[in-house]
Amino acid sequence: MLGRILIVDDEANARLNFRMTLQTEGYEILEAGSAARALELFAQASFALAILDMRMPHMDGLSLLAKMRESGISTPTVIVSAFGDVSHAVKAMKLGAIDFLQKPLRPEDLRNAVAEMKNCQKDDRSSESFEAHLAAAKRCLNLHAFALARLHLA
Repeated sequence: MLGRILIVDDEANARLNFRMTLQTEGYEILEAGSAARALELFAQASFALAILDMRMPHMDGLSLLAKMRESGISTPTVIVSAFGDVSHAVKAMKLGAIDFLQKPLRPEDLRNAVAEMKNCQKDDRSSESFEAHLAAAKRCLNLHAFALARLHLA
């Protein structure tokens, strides 16, 4: 097993797709259909990664991420959203998310994001590593390109 990943999404089909993609890569997957269930699972186990849906009833992914950080849960986290909102992506990064991915998410995009996170952790757990800076720069470029695309569509 490469590590335990928690998938938090209110849509069962999204959880199924993410689980199938990552289980074939050798990860142990746990699922939560709500933020409340995710918090229960965080109290019971540790995770190498959490994948949080942005929009869920009762508590959204950003609120869950903020609650995780307030509770001392430092699990690397990826936010996934069907709505490409730059302000939410920026807030997610400020809360410590390592990536912000847009649905629909192709399996190879999910695999690449998880592999990139694992490589950065393996090479150097310090936030001063070259890989960590490179990954952050890629995210910033992606967000900037997304913002420009939205301006052109408006």
